[in-house]
Amino acid sequence: MAGRGSVRASGNFNANQDAEILYKAMKGLGTDEDSIMKLLTSRSNSQRQQIKAAYKTLHGKDLVGDLQGELGGTFETLVVALMTPPILYDVTSLRNAIKGAGTDEKVLIEILSSRTAQQIKDITAAYRQEFDAELEEDVTGDTSGHFRRLLVILLQASRQQGVQEGNIEADAQTLFSAGEKKFGTDEEQFITILGNRSTEHLRRVFAAYMKLAGYEMEESIQRETSGGLRDLLLAVVKCARSVPAYFAETLYYSMKGAGTDDQTLIRVMVSRSEVDMLDIRADYRRLFAKSLHSAIQGDTSGDYRKALLLLCGGNDA
Repeated sequence: MAGRGSVRASGNFNANQDAEILYKAMKGLGTDEDSIMKLLTSRSNSQRQQIKAAYKTLHGKDLVGDLQGELGGTFETLVVALMTPPILYDVTSLRNAIKGAGTDEKVLIEILSSRTAQQIKDITAAYRQEFDAELEEDVTGDTSGHFRRLLVILLQASRQQGVQEGNIEADAQTLFSAGEKKFGTDEEQFITILGNRSTEHLRRVFAAYMKLAGYEMEESIQRETSGGLRDLLLAVVKCARSVPAYFAETLYYSMKGAGTDDQTLIRVMVSRSEVDMLDIRADYRRLFAKSLHSAIQGDTSGDYRKALLLLCGGNDA
């Protein structure tokens, strides 16, 4: 996946120089938002951390605090997200999803089904360090039933490796028998197979399932399950097929219909900007017959829109 991000490290990087540009952009009357967004979206996250350190050394002040003092609204939220190290950003998103009023299931589902096993392990460790609490305990304390059980399985980050050739047909048959074939649904089987097999293995199982059942896996999940469990199973299946396509769809629904789900739009644009934004853009174009750039253009405004478009990094019109 190397180099599939729209944001890359700057070649001739000088943290002190960048810190000065940001200081000047915020000094005196008015704020030069353009300079701020252009600089931050053309530096990698690790370079932004170096700028933050240089800013403190040079001015004895916290860069993020100063930015928050100068900016507002969704643009401020986006800039603060850009200034947060990726694992800490995930950890904070999860914490807010659990500890806010009610549980924001969407955030739990998105992060836990799309991150790599190593990222999940890093998230668990960082969560412990940051909040002196166990992520698994906080998740189980805030969720219930089969939904909770699958979240716990995903938190273990111990999917099997490779493809078990001998189990492909059997897994497809088990899923078919657990859902379409019986009255009621045996969620247990869905959770065990979708939560524990490798993504390569699952892609083969989905193909075998399609032959056997005459339905795509997603169609059966839609019919056979409901609520949070259904949303989580669908995310797991979609991420097994293609993580960029999953995020293209997530972005599409964040902007579809009346109003914009800015939290999701910001979270995905920031967290995927250095990972697979180029692939997400290609999938967006393929799936929705329009470019991600034009969707953002039509759905947002002001400095917020300009900054999102810089993160998007190009128009595939």
